This record gives sequence, C-alpha cells and structure tokens, in this order.
Amino acid sequence: MAPLLQVSNLNAWYGESHVLHGVDMTVGEGETITILGRNGVGKTTTLRTIVGIIRERKGEIRFAGKDMLGVPLHRTAHNGIGFVPEERGIFSTLTVEENLMLPPVVAEGGMSLEEIYELFPNLQERRSSPGTKLSGGEQQMLAIARILRTGVKLLILDEPTEGLAPVIVQRIGEVLKTLKERGMTVLLVEQNFRFASRVADRFYLMDHGRMVANFPVAELPGKMDMLHKVLGV
Repeated sequence: MAPLLQVSNLNAWYGESHVLHGVDMTVGEGETITILGRNGVGKTTTLRTIVGIIRERKGEIRFAGKDMLGVPLHRTAHNGIGFVPEERGIFSTLTVEENLMLPPVVAEGGMSLEEIYELFPNLQERRSSPGTKLSGGEQQMLAIARILRTGVKLLILDEPTEGLAPVIVQRIGEVLKTLKERGMTVLLVEQNFRFASRVADRFYLMDHGRMVANFPVAELPGKMDMLHKVLGV
C-alpha cells in the first residue's frame, strides 16, 4: 500500500512547552488509522501539527510526496487534507445547505450534494435549518459532510463520536466504512475504543508525546494487556 502521509521525527511546541517528541507515523492510501492514547498525551496536538495549526514544529510531514512543513495553514485543504476539529467548526448562523456549499472544491472526486444527502439522510431533512438548531450528532455529520464536497484525499477527525448518542455513533461508523469503500483515507483520534476497533485498519498507540506501538486490527486481541496498561481500558 502506497504511503499517502508520512510523518517522521515530528516535534512540536506550545510556547516553551515541548509536547511532541519525535512522532513517526505512516498512513497508507485508503487506510483508516486510529490514534489511541489517554487524555493529554499529544493525540490532538499531532493532528493539529500535521494540518499546520501548530506552527512551532520540526521534523518531516510529507503528503502525497510533498513536503508540508512550510505550507501555510490556509493552503492545507488545497493540498488535499481536510480536518474536522473536536469543536466541529460549523457556521451556526448558516443553514445546513449553506454550510455544505461554502467550502471551495479543491480537487476532482468530491461528493455532490445529492451523494452527501444519500450518505447523511438527516442532513437532507434539516437542509434549511440553521446550525444553532442542530443536535450534536447532526453538527458532527455536517462537519464531516462539508469536507467531503471538497475533493480532499485525507480526512482527519478529532474525537468524532465524543458526547454523541449510540445511534449516531453507529451511523458515523457506517459512514466511515462507506468512505473506505470509496477509497478515502482517514486518520482519526478516538477515545471510544469499541468504535475504533470496528472502523480502523491499524492503530497507533501514543504516550507522553511519542508513538509507542503500531499494529493492525488483526493483532488487537493479543495487544489487550498492553492497551489496558497504557489506556486503562
């Protein structure tokens, strides 16, 4: 499987605080990768550093062969990377459909509005509703759907199921499986271990700003003792 994203010896800082300590990670084209780890170990920071929100960084980030370290944040999507932050970032005063139509199409292969509504029937029902009227689950669906229009090749999700009802969590899992069938590459941070085990091809385990393990889903049963120790699950 060809690597789409390669991260090597990535270090990052919040001011004088050194938070990432030589992170190494590879995401193959078409893979779904989940980063596991306790709160505060650097998972979200890793995502934010990859997309360029955190600028105090050193190391190597290559996407589709291109060096991304010097790429400004506003060009990240144009290079094929879409990011859904934990806070979702939808425009609350705009309707669902206005939110969907707002981001620019950056490459061929993005979903049409009709395809998005087929994937997210809830959004079609709520297409004229402003963001302020949406439930947390609907907001998360909208945040994901908005990026799927753009044609990006890598979808990065930060805690996509946090605080959502089980039926919505199940729906998001189904969406991720559908995206995988379409060839989308997904990198996510997730605390819901059961959800992660159903959608991921491979896991990275993070602790104290470093990746301490990397294994495919087939090896998960044999890694449970280690996961209990590191995650407390």
